[in-house]
This record gives sequence, C-alpha cells and structure tokens, in this order.
Amino acid sequence: MFVRAYLRASTNEQDANRARGQLKAFAAERRLKIAAWYVENDSGAKLSRPELFRLIADAEPGDVLLVEQVDRLSRLTAGDWEQLKAELTVRRLRVVALDLPTSWMMATNTADEFTGRMFEAINSMLLDMLAAVARKDYDDRRRRQAQGQARAKAEGRYKGRPEDTERNHGIARMLAAGQSWGTIQSLTGCSRATIAKIAKRVRTAA
Repeated sequence: MFVRAYLRASTNEQDANRARGQLKAFAAERRLKIAAWYVENDSGAKLSRPELFRLIADAEPGDVLLVEQVDRLSRLTAGDWEQLKAELTVRRLRVVALDLPTSWMMATNTADEFTGRMFEAINSMLLDMLAAVARKDYDDRRRRQAQGQARAKAEGRYKGRPEDTERNHGIARMLAAGQSWGTIQSLTGCSRATIAKIAKRVRTAA
C-alpha cells in the first residue's frame, strides 16, 4: 500500500514538520512505510495549495493520504471542501487522519467488502463533520482577532505587526536585480502579497 503523508502549517513561523514523528509511528505500528512526504506552509482555509495538489496529482487509486488532523487537510468553506473531496474521490484516495479513528482501517486491506463500504460511508460523514468544525474554529478565531484589534485601535494600543525592514530591503534589491517572484518567495519565505506591496513601493519611489 502506497502511503503519502501530508504535513501543513499555516505560516512560515510555524513548523510544518512538527507531526512527522507521529505519522511515522502510526505507519510503523501498522507495518506500513510512508513512501512520499508533502510539506507546505499555507493556510488550510485556501483550496489552492501546491503540495496538496501535487500529492493528489501523484496519487494512484487506493493510495492513502495520511494527515495528523483533519484540519491539516481542510479549514475550507463548504463549497471548497466539496471541490477538494471530489478531487480525492476521482483519485480514489483513502484519507486517514490520526484524530479520526474510524479512518484507521482505511490504512489496511483486512476488511471484507461490506465492512469496508460501511466504514467508508461512516468515515466520509465524519470527515464532513470535522471539516465543518475546523472551518468554524477558523472563522471564530478570525472574528475574535478582528474584535481584539478593533478594541485595541479604539483604545490607541494597536500598532499592527512590525515591518521586517531588513528582509523587505533585501526583497527590494532582488526585485531591482530582476529576480523572479517565485525565487524571492523561495529565498525569503514571504507571501506574494508582500512582494507585490514592496514592488509597488519601489515603483512609487522610482
């Protein structure tokens, strides 16, 4: 059985590889070997994630997509989650999450056809539920953050995130040297939005 492990963290400041040991231990307990790793720092609220879709493109029918938690796979809106599920279904990928015990049997071929189909149906329902919970948690945290910032602004305490001036000067120099945005992202770990902001600043100052 070909197991493909997916590791994700939301920002470059977080360690996307944090759960690697847990996934290895889970696979080892079932005498499985993780044959490929896909690691990225990107928001689970975004459908467009390069490493996740590289995994899906690489997958063959019956492969296992192994994640630590369902929210590593999805904090998506309902519509985007349905789109991602359709991609997984077309590829016949088996989603196995450490926080979803009903999915664990998907990492084996020991069940008879009836039992297998029953667990697939149960697993699909629980995946939907956990994906919805993960999205609600994301929305709740964003709302609390916005409320906190609004209060801080009203009280004159909110200053925003301090600018990384040294990094941004370096980005400006790379832009001036003709480096591609993709290269700059790889070297600095910043977002395209940050590069766009600095590019605009450079153009304005020129």
